[in-house]
Amino acid sequence: MSSLFLSLFIISHSLCVLVNSAGEVNDSLTLLWPLPAEFTFGNKTLSVDPALSLVVGGNGGGSGILKLGFDRYREIIFKNNHGVLALNTLRGSRQSYDISKLRIVVESADEDLQLGVDESYTLFVVKNDGKSIVGEATIEANTVYGALRALETFSQLCTFDYGSKSVQVNKAPWYIKDSPRFAYRGLLIDTSRHYLPIEVIKQVIQSMSYAKLNVLHWHVIDRESFPLEVPSYPKLWNGAYTKWERYTVEDAIEIVNFAKTRGINVMAEVDVPGHAESWGTGYPDLWPSPSCREPLDVSKDLSLDVISGILTDMRKIFPFELFHLGGDEVNTTCWNTTQHVKQWLEERNMTTKDAYQYFVIKAQEIAISKEWTPVNWEETFNTFPSKLNPKTVVHNWLGSGVCPKAVAKGFRCIFSNQGVWYLDHLDVPWDVTYDAEPLEGITDISQQKLVIGGEVCMWGETADTSDVQQTIWPRAAAAAERLWSRRGVTSRGNSYATALSRLQYFRCLLNRRGVQAAPVTNFYARSPPTWSGSCYDQ
Repeated sequence: MSSLFLSLFIISHSLCVLVNSAGEVNDSLTLLWPLPAEFTFGNKTLSVDPALSLVVGGNGGGSGILKLGFDRYREIIFKNNHGVLALNTLRGSRQSYDISKLRIVVESADEDLQLGVDESYTLFVVKNDGKSIVGEATIEANTVYGALRALETFSQLCTFDYGSKSVQVNKAPWYIKDSPRFAYRGLLIDTSRHYLPIEVIKQVIQSMSYAKLNVLHWHVIDRESFPLEVPSYPKLWNGAYTKWERYTVEDAIEIVNFAKTRGINVMAEVDVPGHAESWGTGYPDLWPSPSCREPLDVSKDLSLDVISGILTDMRKIFPFELFHLGGDEVNTTCWNTTQHVKQWLEERNMTTKDAYQYFVIKAQEIAISKEWTPVNWEETFNTFPSKLNPKTVVHNWLGSGVCPKAVAKGFRCIFSNQGVWYLDHLDVPWDVTYDAEPLEGITDISQQKLVIGGEVCMWGETADTSDVQQTIWPRAAAAAERLWSRRGVTSRGNSYATALSRLQYFRCLLNRRGVQAAPVTNFYARSPPTWSGSCYDQ
């Protein structure tokens, strides 16, 4: 009730903060999402040359990822300028601009993208006053991935002025020094419950970069369907819904490469031993019996052999150091009622709980042998914490209080409390998502460092191509700011009071960029506008 009251209070005050009666955006707001760690600004307006050129420096200045990023953001920034630029060129006219070059200095040439890669940057946008560099904005970063985050921030500073038909930077000069609060800032997509075409997955990845999310957790297979090609066991994808709803090895590699050019890792998940009924479509011997189709048959070497084959093939596709092995919602009842499995258990003096533990640990050993760090859903930690490999990353989802227990035992943890960060829960409002705190209940600084970040989860039972983006956005952005921005930055003064206005603006920015982000304040997420009106009034 208190959360609902707070939402209503903020909503009732948001329009007077965001736009005035003339439809003009309130200049007192810092319309950057997520908020940078440190920033200052002025009161000048600078013009940006539609022929903006790139000047590079540093050991990483020649990066192909950097060049692609600059070209991509230049297209975004000057989307409305193409006709104007063509007309001016035809007339032979040439205007003068305050900013005609973007200088990007990248210290390192290393393009390895792993957990904890340096994403920090500084951004200077200043007017030529005889003291500063002539006609340039400047980005400095240690890695190309920090430079990509800076390009996103720069693109948000640039707005198209319809009166002058030019791109401008308001409130200059800008000085921004920024870095993320957490190393892991994730979004889960589920392509088993509903198949998502490659182009849709790319659209999701592209939109993630706008909010500075950096891990796509690809829950690619589950009990409902097995759409991924596995060369070692080619009949596995017989478990796909249809022959048209599949991903080849080349498709998966394309997605990983596309994500890397946007500074986003892809963490794949193979959920074992439960959630695996679809495996048996191609290999029925993986089922304990025709009437017991999951968990996988713990008594057969074939089950672990297939897992090893899947992980061997997937290691060639997914270079990210983390690999998700699931381990959740394992109902072992039918192990006890399937004669050959029951006999196997009795011969080893094992209970079904022991067998569940045995299977998870064996899967971890396989992943570790392939130089992956295993991630498991919290049930594994809740059931047998002392048996898990010390490298295990515990993935919270059932509720609060798990990460504090996990880090107290020395495990790393990912926060995804379903009550606040499950996007398929359509009745969770934006402010509940925004106010969630991954470090809740953890006061020891050394233990806080073991929380590597958090993840919002877009489970796919009711989401497909028709509605996945408007279910993800804009609530995923609320979590993205919590994961990127310093807690002090988003909580100090009236920052929280203005969060709704800034989020509404960011939602409209997503819309302008072609992302089907839903209205922020509708009671149920992803529901359409209730009536005519401005994007900024929804």
